[in-house]
Amino acid sequence: MRLKSFSLLVSALAFILIIAGCGGSGAGGKDDNVVNILNWSEYLPDELIKEFEEETGIKVNYSTISSNEELVAKLNVGKATYDVAVPSTYFIEVLINEGQLEKINKDNIPNLKNIDEKYMGWDFDPNDEYSVPYMWGTEVIAYNEDLVDFEIKSYKDLFNPKLKDGLVVVDDPRTMLGAMLEMLGYSTNSTNEDEIMEAAEELKKLMPNIKAFDSDSPKNMLVSGEVKAGVVYGAEAALAMRENPSIKLVIPEDHLSLWQDNFVIPKDAPHKENAEKFIDFILRPEISKEITMDYPYHNPNKAALELLPDDVQEELELTDEEFERGVHAKDVGEAIKYYDRAWSEVKQ
Repeated sequence: MRLKSFSLLVSALAFILIIAGCGGSGAGGKDDNVVNILNWSEYLPDELIKEFEEETGIKVNYSTISSNEELVAKLNVGKATYDVAVPSTYFIEVLINEGQLEKINKDNIPNLKNIDEKYMGWDFDPNDEYSVPYMWGTEVIAYNEDLVDFEIKSYKDLFNPKLKDGLVVVDDPRTMLGAMLEMLGYSTNSTNEDEIMEAAEELKKLMPNIKAFDSDSPKNMLVSGEVKAGVVYGAEAALAMRENPSIKLVIPEDHLSLWQDNFVIPKDAPHKENAEKFIDFILRPEISKEITMDYPYHNPNKAALELLPDDVQEELELTDEEFERGVHAKDVGEAIKYYDRAWSEVKQ
């Protein structure tokens, strides 16, 4: 109760500060030349933020997160603070169900036409009322061929004792437990407590090989040779390969996690129109292309893809068969408590 009261107090103070900062400019502070953004680290080049500011006169306040859980926590504490956030697939569904998002005015985002329909209308937002695709991707296996003397094709290969203290993996419970669930023959979106805890036991067997959990910039450990292999985002693997040609990217045979990060506008965002201006700016083909050049995640912007050089397009290549067998994490409802407990036990 003390923590809940503290959170409510912080929320109230944040709201008061926002209202004070609006200077009576009207509902939502729409006349303020500010937009408050909550995004993942290493996901948007600084120069593009500056370009948006110079073009529009809108000041960007940019905050970063390293997990969806952190994003949700910041939204809950800082209600009426953020104008744009970038959650992943199933977290969008959670936020919609909890009434934490505003509907997006598509009339203010004409560049939405650049998004491939393949990435619209997903289960978490079937009518595309609350979210706009930003980037999508996979978790892949990357390994240093100079340091590993056997071929890695799957998650099962990561259990090899030769990789002791030699792995970096994403700090994401649904990814890592999901992989173990699928290895055991269960659904990656299982809601069964026994299955989830069995997956945790399997992941514990991998712990002697795991040197670090890192979702922010695991490529650094791969490039330097501090680790031999890793479970990382596809873009991190691609960046590592650019810096160290000995790094090899593998699409795992036994589990392929797909995700999509979308722009959303939190409930009671103080600068909703500025948020929509920012989203529309990012969806310009030439802007979206520059993002992918710096951070080579898969891009749902078909107009931007046409501008990319061939070598970058090859980095992003995923076959239709691979895309079809990929699995998306979904909202598991109350079963999330089992994942939280399992993850805590794995990392203790």
